[in-house]
Amino acid sequence: MGERIKKLKKIRIHREGTYELLYSAIAIVAFGALLWFALDTTIPFWLYVVVMCVVWFLLLNFYRCPIRYFNGDSDRTVVAPADGKIVVIEETMEYEYFNDKRLLVSIFMSPLNVHANWFPVDGKVKSVRHFDGNFHKAWLPKASDENEHADVMITTPEGEDILVRQIAGAMARRIVTYAKEGDDCFVDQHLGFIKLGSRVDIYLPLSAKICVTMDQPTTGDQTVIAKLKGE
Repeated sequence: MGERIKKLKKIRIHREGTYELLYSAIAIVAFGALLWFALDTTIPFWLYVVVMCVVWFLLLNFYRCPIRYFNGDSDRTVVAPADGKIVVIEETMEYEYFNDKRLLVSIFMSPLNVHANWFPVDGKVKSVRHFDGNFHKAWLPKASDENEHADVMITTPEGEDILVRQIAGAMARRIVTYAKEGDDCFVDQHLGFIKLGSRVDIYLPLSAKICVTMDQPTTGDQTVIAKLKGE
């Protein structure tokens, strides 16, 4: 019981959902009151209460934001920027920034996953760019280039450039990025938030040692994705 309470204390509601949860609760209560006083039977009211409670608690689950700290050594370590599942591990040509081959690791987030995003490495934010685009299903290969996305380039203390790409999906229509150009960043800090199902891509140098496998579940700010090559 004590361990359960300890875990609950580490869960909070993300600031992106504060007003949506509040306003939706007010709307649900207001419409429920209308049903209660307007109808002669209470059956529709109780059906409404059950359905709306389920919907609201699903929304509450979506906006949960665990308080996490990476316990390992973050030096030359790439940590998962999101909760989800590894859907891509491959070498690919990246033309927008590097114009050479990179190792691409992609994490797909379902609507049931935590949707806060963390910085995957320590370093300095080199650039932040947002691109409008389509809303293909997030797990499709073309989603990385054609979907609406936000790119955050991070330079590690060793001078390696790591690209993190937040990608909107078929359901996700809003990408929030907190990273600011020129800021120092660390793995325990939030990079941003993506609403509903979506994906995060990490472009790494070919010399990086990948530490995950296909279909492996990831925990943001906890799972080690890769190790960067030392000097």
